[in-house]
Amino acid sequence: MASQLDRRDFLKRSLVGSAAGAVALSLEEQTLLAQLRRGPAPAEPVGPMGSLPTGQIGKLKVTRLIVGGNLTSGNAHSRDLIYVSSLLRQYFTDEKVFETWELCEQCGINTAILRLDDHVIGLLTRYWNERGGKLQWIVQIKPATRGLEAFRTDIRRAVDNGAVGAYLQGNVSDTLVKDGQIDLLGEVLRCLKDAGIVAGIGAHDLQVPIACEKASLKPDFYMKTLHSPSYWSFNPRDEKWEPFHVGGPKDTENVWCTQPQETVEFMRDVTTAWIAFKVLAAGAIGPQAAFQYAYENGADFICAGMFDFQVREDTIIARKILSAGPTRQRPWRA
Repeated sequence: MASQLDRRDFLKRSLVGSAAGAVALSLEEQTLLAQLRRGPAPAEPVGPMGSLPTGQIGKLKVTRLIVGGNLTSGNAHSRDLIYVSSLLRQYFTDEKVFETWELCEQCGINTAILRLDDHVIGLLTRYWNERGGKLQWIVQIKPATRGLEAFRTDIRRAVDNGAVGAYLQGNVSDTLVKDGQIDLLGEVLRCLKDAGIVAGIGAHDLQVPIACEKASLKPDFYMKTLHSPSYWSFNPRDEKWEPFHVGGPKDTENVWCTQPQETVEFMRDVTTAWIAFKVLAAGAIGPQAAFQYAYENGADFICAGMFDFQVREDTIIARKILSAGPTRQRPWRA
């Protein structure tokens, strides 16, 4: 007990000192400081499971906030900080991943977008069978090769292991469009639909949905990046960057939507459901501003990676924005 009080006192003095020194506190730090000032208290109720607003993608009812999988897979866009992914893998033990997913469900999130690999499949199988988890799995398809049979193999593997939806990973779609292989993109989309699951197309670059709409492809949803340019390092004209994000030194930045305004304007007339991702710009934008921007500018759903200690805050923020009725020029498409 004494050690807990000592730690509480240290944290309180540290945070109060930061505030007194005119250092801007994050929302998480403000919340922690408020908790420390008033002492232990029950957690704020967030409502029953499923209390987040939902939309319909094909046959799926999906919460408008979706949990992403990069963090739990040990991957982070961390510029030149080479230790971050290793740190994530140390933090997100199997048990911690299960705790995070359980928190998501308790706070109302019903869908996760995760990779297709042995690690994720093993975690999901245990989570569903041992923990009684109910999260719906939408999987990103990213085969090692670009032949149609490789896509079919990944799709079969996803369906056999419980995926209810899938989309072509953004870098893959970016590359296919860049290389003029829109026909192959259409064939993969047909394979996804033939498998009986919700079928989507991912993209970092705006040219992907533009090409898909021009070719009259009909995915059930687009998984397209969107974030505000309102942070200090946003510089889409940086010489490191090209329109298509396909690896190399460009990936040291956290700009993942180089044309946010153009994306908003184009998607305004697109009738396909839109899941926005990278809305936090790899942690450069806080969730309040990021979620507000995405919902107001046309996203039907947001996919966000979350640590366990961020889940409650993020769901509360999403629920409040959605309950207030964000001002949108694009109608809800799902």
